[in-house]
Amino acid sequence: MNGGNRNRWGGGRAPRPTTARQQGGLLEGARERRVATGGIELCVAELGDAQQPTVMLVHGYPDSKEVWSKVAGLLADRFHVVLYDVRGHGRSTAPVPLRGGFTLEKLTDDFLAVADAVSPDAPVHLVGHDWGSVQAWEFATVRRTEGRIASFTSISGPSLDHFGHWIKRRMTRPTPRRAAHLLGQSAKSWYVYALHTPLLPELAWRGPLGKRWPRLLEVTEKVPGDGYPTASLPQDAAHGAWLYRDNVRPRMRRPRTDAYAHVPVQLITPTGDAFLSEHLYDDLDRWAPQLTRRTLPAKHWVPRTRPDQLAAWISGFVNRNESPVPTAQPSPTGPYADRFAGRLVLVTGAGSGIGRATAFSFAEAGARVVAVDRDADGAARTAELARLAGAPEAWAEEVDVADEEAMEKLAAKVATAYGTVDVLVNNAGIGVAGAFLDTTTQEWKRTLDVNLWGVLHGCRLFGRQMAERGQGGHIVNLASAAAYQPSRALPAYCTSKAAVLMLSECLRAELAGQDIGVTAVCPGFVNTDIARTARFAGMDERELRRFRNRTSRLYGLRNYPPEKVAEAVLRAVVTNRAVVPVTPEARGIRLLSRLAPRALRGIARIQPPS
Repeated sequence: MNGGNRNRWGGGRAPRPTTARQQGGLLEGARERRVATGGIELCVAELGDAQQPTVMLVHGYPDSKEVWSKVAGLLADRFHVVLYDVRGHGRSTAPVPLRGGFTLEKLTDDFLAVADAVSPDAPVHLVGHDWGSVQAWEFATVRRTEGRIASFTSISGPSLDHFGHWIKRRMTRPTPRRAAHLLGQSAKSWYVYALHTPLLPELAWRGPLGKRWPRLLEVTEKVPGDGYPTASLPQDAAHGAWLYRDNVRPRMRRPRTDAYAHVPVQLITPTGDAFLSEHLYDDLDRWAPQLTRRTLPAKHWVPRTRPDQLAAWISGFVNRNESPVPTAQPSPTGPYADRFAGRLVLVTGAGSGIGRATAFSFAEAGARVVAVDRDADGAARTAELARLAGAPEAWAEEVDVADEEAMEKLAAKVATAYGTVDVLVNNAGIGVAGAFLDTTTQEWKRTLDVNLWGVLHGCRLFGRQMAERGQGGHIVNLASAAAYQPSRALPAYCTSKAAVLMLSECLRAELAGQDIGVTAVCPGFVNTDIARTARFAGMDERELRRFRNRTSRLYGLRNYPPEKVAEAVLRAVVTNRAVVPVTPEARGIRLLSRLAPRALRGIARIQPPS
């Protein structure tokens, strides 16, 4: 939608523009104006080029517009970004009396007044968080706003009408599952009941709760103490209690039956939200026919804790709905498109086998992919096919992961050219077999350089970038069932993979506090090229060819496809599992290593057939 009709749009009172000025604090450099509507004045801030598509960010409770400062700064280079303090919050004035002054109908008047002021001739792209999303659902579903909204991104705030119908369906047609969902959300909604009590919320916010709220956010939500929330918090929270009192009970009792979205909707659901259950949105396709779902491993205040990802998803959604010509880029089709679309994934050893299959799986889920391999042609082919599979962007990089200097250059290039990696898959590895006494120092060194040091380089360089960004991430290290199965024939390989497994466990403990997950994936016998390229210590060329051919035939007969390992990798990231044995034999050996380690030691003594 490009807003081709440039006629003036109706709705709300005419705005009263004021002289734009520089605003300090979190929105440094914003242009400010005042908009009159319904007997109050709204404080509106604008960033970016007013000739670009307008993205309007609506804040929630108990916030002010400054909650969006990080996201707004990231969007301002490409869009006309508009933020306003909801009535009674921040620098906007409050209605008198407060009771009845915060109804969804009056909030809709406010939205239309701001839209008329900042984008009189074209629809706006609406983004709402928390109560900003609750009221934006009203804007996106009532008739009088049709044509004024080009798209709507909803974050952590359901439609009260949809919520009312959700409750009624679960009460009138109960099942054990529905009852559990209802009870779970009832527990999460404790604060709604508290906000309906007279005077107590106001006293709490103007007293001890208002003083302690910044620290509570920092501890419970990991919101950085960077000047947010603003000094108006106690007043904002006290006034904002009327958002609940004026709207929740009426809509729960009599939810609208025509609350269908008349615009494309992008739903972003934080999976760790302490206030809203993911199941609230189970029936949303019924109400939003043009629905795109996204999930984010984070808590409630994602505008402060995950601004990069929100800005990327908002930008992509706005561009998709702003362009008059449908994009030729295929839509993500993978089972985890809601989680990985638009995210940056780097895979080492991506030129073939498990690495290539993993790159394809992330591409099918809509991720941007960096395919890394020491085989430049193989990496380039993977990147080319990843784009065809659904990756909006894919790049190839030629690097030997054992080369520390080359990896440092790669990390710097990726950060500068593509951004901070969201998911790192350390897959590159080599195989080496042969008795310990037959394995040379050079063979040991090369095995550890690639299998262990290659993983260490990736974790250190890209893990540090994730940590410095402060917005989470995930590291996947490809270990092996050999990590916990000793073998007289594979001492170097088993040692390197056992080290990767322990490294992953240590990193998981260290990085958990920064929302960076670490997973060790342990395949068993997978049909890849590793057997054909493995080295066999203590053999001449003739014996080496014979053993490679024999081992390759065995792997081929087993025929466990690398695509299943790739599926396990994506699933492990989504579920944030610590150790993932993949093949049946890997799972069986893992179980034996815990329950009967002596049996595994006995198996290790068996001489493999020559």
